Amino acid sequence: MLHGKTALITGGTSGIGLATAKLLHDNGARIAISGREPDALDRARRIIGDDVVTFQTDVRSREALRKMASDVRQAFGTLDIFFANAGVAYVTPLATTDEAQYDGLMNTNVKSVFFSIQAIEPVMREGGSIIVNTAWLNQVGVPGRAILSASKAAVRSFARTLSAELLGRRIRVNAVSPGLIETPILRGVGQSEHPGQTEAEFRDYLAGVSKLIPIGRLGRADEIAAAVLFLASDASSYMLGSELVVDGGFAEL
Repeated sequence: MLHGKTALITGGTSGIGLATAKLLHDNGARIAISGREPDALDRARRIIGDDVVTFQTDVRSREALRKMASDVRQAFGTLDIFFANAGVAYVTPLATTDEAQYDGLMNTNVKSVFFSIQAIEPVMREGGSIIVNTAWLNQVGVPGRAILSASKAAVRSFARTLSAELLGRRIRVNAVSPGLIETPILRGVGQSEHPGQTEAEFRDYLAGVSKLIPIGRLGRADEIAAAVLFLASDASSYMLGSELVVDGGFAEL
């Protein structure tokens, strides 16, 4: 499906990013991933394949993003697919959230997406595909998620505005919008609102949340990866500025 194509995925060492890198690789693409931790990049390489190109990159840094783009050009020449996937998620209650928490979330989820696309766009071939990762939260109101939801709404808007801006190069920008997906970011690894949560407590939480989802369960990372594969491929050639919602009906029904 993607034979002869090249793809870069930020946040490609776990969860949706890792599942997408593996699926695109299995469908013939040459893959590069970025991540912040060398050990995580090594683990991802073992899962995806020894031919994956890895970049240790802090997506919050414009300098690091420019270096990543230069490294992609050196590795691949041009890029066909870019999945701006890196992000964080944590609660930000109105009464207690401070400026550092606000900046931390918005810098990773919004600023890094914009400037990663700015850095990568000159490397992309005409007719390429950019996919951004938004979320079901851009459509609904959830207490304690004001900043996270705003960040995802901004990313959703990027799919529209940047598609319009890149029309001259025929680069399509679309968004994938996951619902509640069982990944490390849902568990809150390194950013948990419940740092002392046991495995049993986490499973109880998942069981309770699953009852709220029309399909009756949380999603899997590979299900989001399949949606990204579609948006990355020529099968979605008539789509731009779109949002592909994959949420088990959570925000739709």
